[in-house]
Amino acid sequence: MNSNFENSFSKLQQYVEEENYKGWDPYDGLNSKVFQAIPFIKNNRFCRLVWIQGFKKSPLNFRKLLLVTKGYNSKGIALFLSGYCRLYSIEPTEKNLQKIKELSTKLLEMRADGWSGYCWGYNFDWQARAFFQPKNTPTVVASVYASWALLEAYEILQDKNLLDAAESCCNFILKDLNRNYDADGDFCFSYSPLDKSIVFNASLLGSRLLSKMYVITSNSLYKEEAKKSVSYCVKHQQTNGSWAYGLQSFHYWIDNFHTGFNLECITAYQKYTGDNSFQPSIELGFKYYIENFFEPDGKPKYYNNKTYPIDIHAPAQLVITLYELNYFKAHQQLCNTVLNWTIKNMQSPKGFFFYQVNKSFNSKIPYMRWAQAWMFFALATYKKTVHENRIV
Repeated sequence: MNSNFENSFSKLQQYVEEENYKGWDPYDGLNSKVFQAIPFIKNNRFCRLVWIQGFKKSPLNFRKLLLVTKGYNSKGIALFLSGYCRLYSIEPTEKNLQKIKELSTKLLEMRADGWSGYCWGYNFDWQARAFFQPKNTPTVVASVYASWALLEAYEILQDKNLLDAAESCCNFILKDLNRNYDADGDFCFSYSPLDKSIVFNASLLGSRLLSKMYVITSNSLYKEEAKKSVSYCVKHQQTNGSWAYGLQSFHYWIDNFHTGFNLECITAYQKYTGDNSFQPSIELGFKYYIENFFEPDGKPKYYNNKTYPIDIHAPAQLVITLYELNYFKAHQQLCNTVLNWTIKNMQSPKGFFFYQVNKSFNSKIPYMRWAQAWMFFALATYKKTVHENRIV
């Protein structure tokens, strides 16, 4: 890994360790003690939506003023854990080992109770246009990232409790999530047990974990249900290779990092089940992804048809997508260009990464899950890839 990337990662690692992985989130506005003290607005859907979007879109951080405290986020902890596991694979130090033990223990402690299996949610109430999720409501997204990180930790620690927790999450996916079926019997998993939304990357994440657990357990049900979800989502891939975020009218946009998520998950399904029937979809989707979301100077576009806002998720997901699809060598130059642009334009001298860059202003709030965890995971993955392939 070149010195610029090493220095960037070192500064980021120092920052997150000093913060002990606790921080704010773009969507944590409803944690405001001021907001929660006013019954009329806290119980009103429209007020919740406006409040949370105001926090998310403002370049100014009102959280201290409005009494929003920093907290642990299960998905953020999962990404940090996965990052340390990838670091340990090339740097098996005692420090990295202790971080894996510490973060896996923390993640197990953060599970949501009362469901069919291990599952995880977010540390804030979340009002979206499609649904309202009370704090700690489990979602397939948070649950799969947590379970995946525990599986990575299990490979190092050989603690069967981690493996059991990850397999238990399959019960949550299969028994607690709602399903939208099509005429062929294929389906899309819902985002959480409380909604019936159709969000492709969320359903595909469920398939990803099920297919991984199929390899470990040989439970054919995991493979069968994973395939139905993948098949449903592939049917909704557009002829040019793109996917909308979802099927609701307010979800009908095409963006960078969710496209990367989709490709990563379908690839994982094929890798772990041996079923390569979706390879044409992966190839078409990757061609669209790589040709439409990155500008020559390294700017990672948010949408297929416009650049701004430039979101930190996009460059982070590029590294992950190239790694998981085994396309890193072929596109290393693009990856390096994007990362160089990101470090130059989106990393603070203090080490943390900014949330978004806009035409007229930047949002430099140091969100822990959305920015730091993703870039930590991405840069650790980059480091592992360079080491494994002996490239510079």
